[in-house]
Amino acid sequence: MTAREPIHCDLCIVGTGMAGMSAALFAANRGLRTALVGRTGEIIFATSLIDLMGVHPVESGTVWADPWAAIAALVRDQPRHPYALLPSEAIRSAIDELLDFLEANEMPFRGHPDRNVAVLTALGTAKTTYRVPLTFWAGVEARERKRPCLLADVQGLKGFSARQIASAASTSWPGLRTTRLVLPRVAGSGEVFAERLARALELDTHRRLLAEALAPHLAGVEAVGLPAILGISRSVAVLRDVEQRLGMPLFEIPTMPPGTTGLRLKETFERGLGAKGVTLFLENRVLAASMPSSGDFVLEVGRIEPELTIRAPMVILATGRFMGGGLKADRQVVRETLFDLPVHQPAGRAHWHREEFLDPRGHPVNRAGVCIDASFRPLDAAGRPVHARLFAAGSILAHQDWMRMKCGSGLAIASAWAAVGQAVGRLGRRKPPSS
Repeated sequence: MTAREPIHCDLCIVGTGMAGMSAALFAANRGLRTALVGRTGEIIFATSLIDLMGVHPVESGTVWADPWAAIAALVRDQPRHPYALLPSEAIRSAIDELLDFLEANEMPFRGHPDRNVAVLTALGTAKTTYRVPLTFWAGVEARERKRPCLLADVQGLKGFSARQIASAASTSWPGLRTTRLVLPRVAGSGEVFAERLARALELDTHRRLLAEALAPHLAGVEAVGLPAILGISRSVAVLRDVEQRLGMPLFEIPTMPPGTTGLRLKETFERGLGAKGVTLFLENRVLAASMPSSGDFVLEVGRIEPELTIRAPMVILATGRFMGGGLKADRQVVRETLFDLPVHQPAGRAHWHREEFLDPRGHPVNRAGVCIDASFRPLDAAGRPVHARLFAAGSILAHQDWMRMKCGSGLAIASAWAAVGQAVGRLGRRKPPSS
């Protein structure tokens, strides 16, 4: 095959964030020949928490214990939100299918079917979310039961202070003690990076040194909290090994991004999707794309200049917003970067932001994005589908403020599931999902 000979597939997904990765999984499970194209973007900053729905309305900052009730209230109040296009059963199916895949690839999650949980953050606050990696779970349980715990940081690791976390959390979680570990043989000297620590702790020798450093501080505590440094590809095995050495539960606390949690998610997806036969063009961009009136989409893919061509009858746009590169703002207007699709946005730059940076209502530009129909197809200025076989998923969708609503992962996963379902229907292949 020459570099310019077209690569043919049933579906090309553009974007390698949570929506793009999830769409590739759902497509592969349904028997579609799938290509995934994108650079490392927003996923590297992920905490790996699965937020379904946590806050509504954002103006009041009301936090919901039941995410499904929160979604129902949101849909009543904001019928243009993408969740309004999906019954709760579809959202549940999407989340379950994604979590089954992650567990099968050694990244299991824990949580409760009908309620959110609270996770301790690097700021000492409690973050509302729906599912957490197993390596965080003992911390969720310890916080709920107010168990006495030891929080440990590592000398040289910036942006994570056990003392600061304990001080901020002391009102809601008394009984937290702290220590600072010195791990020169594990972390090296000078500034320490979470990824380096995590990869070092995949070695038995370094896990032994960590346990030995913690052992003198365990009297009177029932669990130990650490920054998220317990391995990258083998985090559960690393966790269990250190727990066995300590004789008590261990839990991770997400660090400031980028950290290990986004890397774990990224590498887990890449391994698992490759094993399912997805053709991965990672660290590549779609440099040009044609939208045909009939026949296939033609996408020119490469790093700096076109290196290969993909032909596909269907495309899912999962390129994200500004950080992911799906949207770009100039001085006057927000634009969609691949197909120049119409973007729902405030009328004029003067209306993008409110006067107060921390206005509880958020900023109108945060709800900018691509409008879609009930089949998750982008709409033109007249409200008609731009193309019968072009779909969109994830944070590029309009009428939602995922960060403030605490619904980012849920929205990405559910919209990807819906978009793939529509694509399968248009191909006429109705293979049931496989694990």
